[in-house]
Amino acid sequence: MDLPQIIEGGRYSDERGNLFFNNNFDASVIRRIYIIENNDPDFVRGWTGHKIEQRWFSAINGSFVIKLIKPDDWENPSYNLEIMEFEIASDRLDILHMPQGFASAIQAKEKDSKLLVMVDHALGEVNDEHRFPADYFEKI
Repeated sequence: MDLPQIIEGGRYSDERGNLFFNNNFDASVIRRIYIIENNDPDFVRGWTGHKIEQRWFSAINGSFVIKLIKPDDWENPSYNLEIMEFEIASDRLDILHMPQGFASAIQAKEKDSKLLVMVDHALGEVNDEHRFPADYFEKI
């Protein structure tokens, strides 16, 4: 089973400014991209899951906490699943890979944060969006 992981990026600075990079990320399977910008840092966007699609997340402004779970049943998942928590920030070009079969909950840590999301399927190519209430997996 593929597990979520951070693909580490970096930053180079000199008198000209900053260069943000991620030389370990293979973008060859990306079919579409979009940006998430929450209105309020207290708002949690989620849970949204994908059985088929993969996602890659990178903070392009500010920072985010992204929680991931692997549902044991997509129609009626358990409440007590392991929640994996990742933090990514725009000070490096780190990329969080969410393999297929996971659901995410996303929260900005500061106002004006922007999250780049990359997906391996075109819009409408598959019907693969599964939604759960924001507090669903944290009821224990």
